[in-house]
Amino acid sequence: MNFSQRIGKTSIRDSLQLDDIDIVLKNRIWNNILQDFLNKLDDGLSIQIYKLIWTEFFTNPIDEFPSGLYGSYISQNNKYLKEWFYSTKWYNIYNLVEFITFFDSQIDSTKFIEKCNNSLEKEMSGFRIVDKIVVQITSEEEIEEIESALKITSRWQSVNEHLETALKYMADRQAPDYRNSIKESISAIESFCKIITGDEKATLGKALNQIEFKWGIHKSLKSAFSALYGYTSDESGIRHSLLENGQEILFEDAKFMLVSCSAFINFLKIKIEK
Repeated sequence: MNFSQRIGKTSIRDSLQLDDIDIVLKNRIWNNILQDFLNKLDDGLSIQIYKLIWTEFFTNPIDEFPSGLYGSYISQNNKYLKEWFYSTKWYNIYNLVEFITFFDSQIDSTKFIEKCNNSLEKEMSGFRIVDKIVVQITSEEEIEEIESALKITSRWQSVNEHLETALKYMADRQAPDYRNSIKESISAIESFCKIITGDEKATLGKALNQIEFKWGIHKSLKSAFSALYGYTSDESGIRHSLLENGQEILFEDAKFMLVSCSAFINFLKIKIEK
């Protein structure tokens, strides 16, 4: 984790790999393609797959397909594929990943989709393989909600620190801490509600009651965030890590909480300024 990430100054756009693939993620995907797919194929199937990549993915002439003894032709095909892989645009890599997922889903001996999704999550890619298709999991609207919340809370140090720390925990590619990211996201809501109600000792539930009465937020919206707070606070929830009963906290959980809490802060900011 570099200096800007450690102090929480790396932006959401820099943290998530949305329009690029860095060398670490590129290496991981290449290893997935080689180790978790191509190297798992038997000789006959290997020839078929390599030919399909050559003719259908690259649309190359079949009479130029590298041939020879098995070991030689494997080496030639892998060299061609690797040279292309490390020189092409980032989105072409995802095209290849999607092409391979079609075959992987039909071959029991390979685990490419599972392994590749693990790599994408570990390196904070904004994409995942879902139902044999590479899809973006983080929309522009979600990014804008987080950026907007960080911008408007810059005058309230406590709120801003919670949001920046939530992002930092989620974006740490070496040791992501999704549990603490969720804690920080909900803590940002608590801190913001205490500030706008002027009640430093208020619980989130009490602060939301005051906000509902003073600014007229809908009961259902208040209930939704009270429920989210309950999810993080009950004895089997996020804040009680030792009593978690094996519940695994994933990237999508942390992202959902950060986006939701950012959106709620943005919403409250507009309400109180009317």
